[in-house]
Amino acid sequence: MRSRRPSRRSDPRVIHQAAAWCLGYPDAALLERVPMLRGALAEQPGDDAALALMRFVEHLAATAPVALVRDYVDVFDLSSKHTLYLSYWTDGDTRRRGETLAGFKQRYRDAGLLVNTHGELPDYLPMVLEYAALADPEAGRALLQEYRASLELIRLSLVDRGSPYGDVLTAVCATLPGASPRDRAAAMALARTGPPTETVGLEPLPYPVPRAEGAI
Repeated sequence: MRSRRPSRRSDPRVIHQAAAWCLGYPDAALLERVPMLRGALAEQPGDDAALALMRFVEHLAATAPVALVRDYVDVFDLSSKHTLYLSYWTDGDTRRRGETLAGFKQRYRDAGLLVNTHGELPDYLPMVLEYAALADPEAGRALLQEYRASLELIRLSLVDRGSPYGDVLTAVCATLPGASPRDRAAAMALARTGPPTETVGLEPLPYPVPRAEGAI
């Protein structure tokens, strides 16, 4: 008998906050959150987003901290192939990117946030995910959808590398409308034509989501 897919989808705010933490530097603070992450994801309906993110959380729990740090540095610090700065994938290092980054900051201000970027650019994916999870969920999802092509290109780069971080991007993309492209060519086509749209109201969370230290 074929297993039935969950009829409900995970709350995107839970997925976005968990993904924001998982994409951060794998220090002691992140590892201490593993039980919290397991608990929050276990309360979700077990769809693709929750299952993919749970796989990564189990990877965190099963891997030696020194190996986690080495892998993080190799994947994100030593190569631009998997950069988490969303506008890099659309604007590159051009003058136009300055205007784009200012636009990210303005969205945060419009949500009433006093943003401390902690040295990161405002299009840094973990920062955008926390904005979507905690500050303005509907505007945050719209911003993620606007940069859907960037997310998919990061996802494909990580999957091609065989990185566990591919599961985190898979989870984020699964919270957005429309199927993910299967390859880089399809992702580039998505960049040209624009992502599908969806307007969905968000029900209140049944419990508060803990805010990360240094969150926007």
